[in-house]
Amino acid sequence: MKLVIAQMKHETNTFSPVPTPLARFAVGGGAPPEGDAARAAYAGTGSAIAAFIELADAAGAEVTIPIAASAWPSGPVEDAAFEHIAGRICDAVAAGCDGVLLDLHGAMVTQSHDDGEGELLRRIRAIASDVPIGVALDMHTNLYDAFARDATVIAGYQTYPHVDHHETGLRAGRALLALLEGKARPTMAWGRRDMLPHVMRQGTDDSPNRQLQARCREMEVQGALSASVFVGFPNADIEFAGLSAVVVTDGDAALAATWRDELLDLAWASRAEFVYTVEPLAESIARARTIADAAPPGSGPVVLLDHSDNCASGGTMDTMTVLGAILDAGLDHVAAFAVYDPAAVQEMIAAGSGPTSRCRSAASSTCRRSASPASRGRCRDVSG
Repeated sequence: MKLVIAQMKHETNTFSPVPTPLARFAVGGGAPPEGDAARAAYAGTGSAIAAFIELADAAGAEVTIPIAASAWPSGPVEDAAFEHIAGRICDAVAAGCDGVLLDLHGAMVTQSHDDGEGELLRRIRAIASDVPIGVALDMHTNLYDAFARDATVIAGYQTYPHVDHHETGLRAGRALLALLEGKARPTMAWGRRDMLPHVMRQGTDDSPNRQLQARCREMEVQGALSASVFVGFPNADIEFAGLSAVVVTDGDAALAATWRDELLDLAWASRAEFVYTVEPLAESIARARTIADAAPPGSGPVVLLDHSDNCASGGTMDTMTVLGAILDAGLDHVAAFAVYDPAAVQEMIAAGSGPTSRCRSAASSTCRRSASPASRGRCRDVSG
């Protein structure tokens, strides 16, 4: 058995001014790892691609890893970067294989393709129309029909925050290997609902996503090879951003469709709970002060989150609105995390270890504006 295992992961915030060249997919610049370097970088890491490698090794498969590319969220992926990554994967498939296992994100937008993953699968199908393709996806997938049609097995994360990367790889990989070994006939049903859950209401510790993901796990206990609800990534100005569901059964298309409809109907019935009401910043600051004043000694921190400026969703991390409000309110014992200010970093490096320095860079000199004109005054999605 010969398998092609690869990774191409990027959650694209189409509103972000941060570019996404090929170097963003590799730590320290350059290009993403390939072959033995990719295996060394990801084997045993608890990722979906690590799960693929483990399953393939246990099955005694011959494995080719043409590339393992992952980048933090940012703006649309540059065409040159996409062509490099997709080209490596397609070349490996063209060399011949029995199956393909892909660790993808599901919300990649490129300069030329709203559905980057769908374009990758389209190219793979043009090379090998019948090769089985198993895919592990992030819960924030924006599912396009073309992508779902070209995949053989799809499994998505069932936790947010995401702590089941490895388990998701196992779910996708086991189903595909069962097909290749003649032990299962994966049959897949998918669909969408016209709703765009807010990221701040997508957590799986809270309703309604907690119940949706629990039902997915119940379906898998009841016989589904994989059941996934994708809440979607709303920071993408594309046609099919939003909620979807995919169910894979062993040869039972009717059951897959019934379970898919059940998940979609459950989500639709709970759509009002996916709406997030933004609290005015002044109220968040006042509430943070009240919570801190009432908290017993040794209590955990109070977090003021400016989600729209979150680098984990493609934000620029240089908006000073919240920090300015904290200073205006006179709050003390405050730590500001992850402020993008390269000039201040250079001043601190020059000062060395030990000395105290008052930075004079554009972002640190005033907390009333953003260092970046593109994001100045942009972020108001704040909660205590």
